[in-house]
This record gives sequence, structure tokens and C-alpha cells, in this order.
Amino acid sequence: QVQLVESGGGLVQPGGSLKLSCTLSGRTFSLSSMGWFRQAPGKEREFVGIISWTGRSTTYADSVKGRFAISKVNANNTLYLQMNNLKPENPAIYYCACMERPFSSPSSNPIEYAYWGQGTQVTVSS
Repeated sequence: QVQLVESGGGLVQPGGSLKLSCTLSGRTFSLSSMGWFRQAPGKEREFVGIISWTGRSTTYADSVKGRFAISKVNANNTLYLQMNNLKPENPAIYYCACMERPFSSPSSNPIEYAYWGQGTQVTVSS
């Protein structure tokens, strides 16, 4: 019914930038807020940020605030995550997720997101 497809991951040097994309298809009219999460091997899934369906409101985790930016193009149901000043760390899988109405309030809890993408790996290393 709803499918999310991510792209843009890869290898980047410390201090570099990457821009991830997430495209939606299916019953998109029932969706609301969208978020980004990341997960490193052996660790729990971590909230990165969330954007309202209108794209006018964003909320970020403290760990990425000021370096990452979420944007949205409603015309083609595409979500973006611009990552700047990337820090050296273990590889992580970045996931795109979305809520389903009537849920829409900003949340860092993965359980509140109805649909997930397959994930795309980001590695920051020299």
C-alpha cells in the first residue's frame, strides 16, 4: 500500500556532505509527518529528525542539530536529508519513515511510524 525507497548513501570523508533521498508511492494521501532514523550495528535505532507533511516545521535530534537539514517536495512525494560536516563514526543505516493519519505530532519513537524504507548505508571514514 505504501512504499518508501531511499537512495544517496555511500562513503564520505570526515567533514564532507551527503544528501539522502526518500521517495514515496502508493496510498500517500493517508500519510502525515515523515522522519529520518539511523542505526549502527549492535545499537538501537536513533531518531535523527522529523518534518511535518506541509514541510514547514522540522525537529532535530541534538546530535545532528545545526549540521543536518530535512526538506520535502510534496509535488513528487520526496523527502531529503542534507548532511553536512559529517563526523567520523561507525557505519550506520539511515532509514526514512512516515506516520499515518491521525498520528502526526513530532515523535522520536520509532513505534509511532507506520512505514519504513529499506535503509541506505552511510560510512564516514578517511
